[in-house]
Amino acid sequence: MLYLRSFLFNLAWYINIVLHMVLQTPFYFFLNHQQAQKIPKRWTASTHWLHRVLAGTKMEVIGEENMLDEGCIVASKHQSIWEFYAVNSMVRDSAFVLKSELMKIPFFGWYVAKLRHIPIRRGDKGRAMRRMISVAKERIAERRQIIIFPEGTRKSPADEPDYRYGVTRMYVELNCPVVPVALNSGLYWPRRKFLRYPGTIRTKICEPIMPGLTAQEFSAELEKRIEEACDELYLMASQDKIKPPLSEAVLAKAARAKKRLENAKRD
Repeated sequence: MLYLRSFLFNLAWYINIVLHMVLQTPFYFFLNHQQAQKIPKRWTASTHWLHRVLAGTKMEVIGEENMLDEGCIVASKHQSIWEFYAVNSMVRDSAFVLKSELMKIPFFGWYVAKLRHIPIRRGDKGRAMRRMISVAKERIAERRQIIIFPEGTRKSPADEPDYRYGVTRMYVELNCPVVPVALNSGLYWPRRKFLRYPGTIRTKICEPIMPGLTAQEFSAELEKRIEEACDELYLMASQDKIKPPLSEAVLAKAARAKKRLENAKRD
């Protein structure tokens, strides 16, 4: 049954995205920015419905009150394709930092260009960073929420963290709040795997990190908030009635969160 439900969801996922892009293309490019932003959010809502009905996977967001409506950076953990569209649904007006290669994909790249996201060429290094900062300042001035994955690529829940300098440079240069986002999507939608496990994908929106910290202080605080929150979400997954497969490394992180929470209660 797991294989059948995974197959049906994967098939429906691709059909859904193609239909949304193809059917809406004739009028999409005539919409203003606010109207155009609603299109991917509608696709996200339909995808969440398919995920729940076909794969048996629900979504829960913790700490929604911590998401800012002003110009800010949203620094999210990245474990699967899921958060690429799910985190977008949690903000008012997103501007993703993404690989410039995605702009070359027919339909998808056109949609990205229309919404004025922030493409970056990784091979350009210093020049790419300067351009990213320059465009990001414009998006912050427009009161948009810049979504960035601090580790740069998808990581398994069992992997050790590997935060890059890019988000720290943005924090220092843009002088704006950063909203850390933790999640456990990789337990239910493993990277480069076919199976989609039932249960509850959880996202935790942590309290914003306000401007004023040094680069080193910010980097340490961002990693601490996201990783500790992720560990707590692994703990919650391990206690659910419907559990995804949990590796020894993930269980160790869940145990670490449990001990930390118990110590906090005693204090």
